[in-house]
Amino acid sequence: MFGLFKGKDQIAEAKIFFGSTEATTEELDERRSPFDNTVVSKAPKCNAEDTIKALKIAQEAAKEAKKIPLSQRILWLEDVAKKLQESREDFAMMLAKEVAKPIAFARVEVDRCMETVKITAMELANLHGETLPTDLMPSGKQTTAFFRREPVGVVACITPFNFPLNLVAHKIAPALGAGNAVVLKPTPEAPMTAYMFAKLFVESEYAVKDALSVVYGDVEVGSTLVKSDIPRVLSFTGSVPVGKIITQQAGIKKISLELGGNAATYIDSSADINYAAQRCAYGAFYNSGQVCISLQRIYVNEEVYEAFSDAMAIETKKLKVGSPYEEDTFIGPMINEESVHRAKSWVASAKNEGARVVAGGDEIEGIFPPTVMADVTDEMKIVCEEVFAPIVSLVSVPNYDVAIEKMNDSPYGLQFSIFTNDLKRTQKFIDDAQCGGVVINDIPTLRFDVQPYGGSKFSGVGREGPKWALEEFTEVKSVVIC
Repeated sequence: MFGLFKGKDQIAEAKIFFGSTEATTEELDERRSPFDNTVVSKAPKCNAEDTIKALKIAQEAAKEAKKIPLSQRILWLEDVAKKLQESREDFAMMLAKEVAKPIAFARVEVDRCMETVKITAMELANLHGETLPTDLMPSGKQTTAFFRREPVGVVACITPFNFPLNLVAHKIAPALGAGNAVVLKPTPEAPMTAYMFAKLFVESEYAVKDALSVVYGDVEVGSTLVKSDIPRVLSFTGSVPVGKIITQQAGIKKISLELGGNAATYIDSSADINYAAQRCAYGAFYNSGQVCISLQRIYVNEEVYEAFSDAMAIETKKLKVGSPYEEDTFIGPMINEESVHRAKSWVASAKNEGARVVAGGDEIEGIFPPTVMADVTDEMKIVCEEVFAPIVSLVSVPNYDVAIEKMNDSPYGLQFSIFTNDLKRTQKFIDDAQCGGVVINDIPTLRFDVQPYGGSKFSGVGREGPKWALEEFTEVKSVVIC
């Protein structure tokens, strides 16, 4: 459909969507590949005026969008999923170009995006209310009473670079499917990926006219969306500092925030050490560690600490570092040089404080490699704050009780996991873990798109996943017929 798979040297240009109308600006921003610094895409440089125009178009479109039959909205999403499947390689290549996601994992993201849209279409059938017994108490009386869910009107969506396709789907598919109009501000790092995806919605034969707008930019555009009184819901995925600014500026509207994490796991003495090491290497270094639920802290029972440390180093060294365009690459470059410098400084700081590098640590052809730090202690910055890099820390603990206390001693609470063959310990962990999601005998990086996803503490407010996003993007209307 897009014809972008013909060569990785081709430069694509995104367009603004003012509703269903494409537009551009005189000044374009270039997106350079994190891998080889070549220009891979261009996008219009939008400003506050462009953003306000998109919001006003959405405000008008919302009046008609809510009238569209459910059957058409379901067909719309199904059509988008079908067209995405047909353009799978184009989307995967664009992900590899714009954010240097290894091509094999780029295809996985495209497939997950398809599934997210399909799941949303399925869940629309379950978006309903229920009748209520108004004579439940003596003060009541018999009536016909019920509630139903209605679209909120306009939804503003701001998305990050690490999953610039699937995380867009997690916002705009439920928002549009529920009968709203949407203004999307995608990450500046992947404008073309977002444009291609939006184009599938806009050009579908089942599309709702002007229901989706797309504007590009950073602080000016984002701030305009946040402060505007037009959106009823603001859905944001990104950093904690930006999340705090949004809560201060947003005013009276529903806010859904998926923020940072400091994912942890506990390796129990009863665990399968080799299996745990294999999974932990994947969970710590997938997507160059640039995942909110990337495994960052591994608390290991002291009885198996040395064995696990050795196994983790072996599994990590098996991972291929290199070009995102090669089929067997596991880890490519980080999103930018600033991220690399930060990762290097954190490793250096931990080494100065007594930690050991047991794998990685030194760049491989300009790419920061998967790095395992052993003998890490609680006070080290590398274990206290969100790293968002391919670095994982091993901490020796005497028992489960100490491990769970350390895991919970964090301002973040997104996802935790445990590797154990002790059923009672599993049950206790589910109760003890202070986070939005727990995983048993696998990595905390595990996420299925059908699940509720979100955290506690500084990790955010609200839940994603199609079923829960549909609730975020609708409001309850109560009805009584006397």
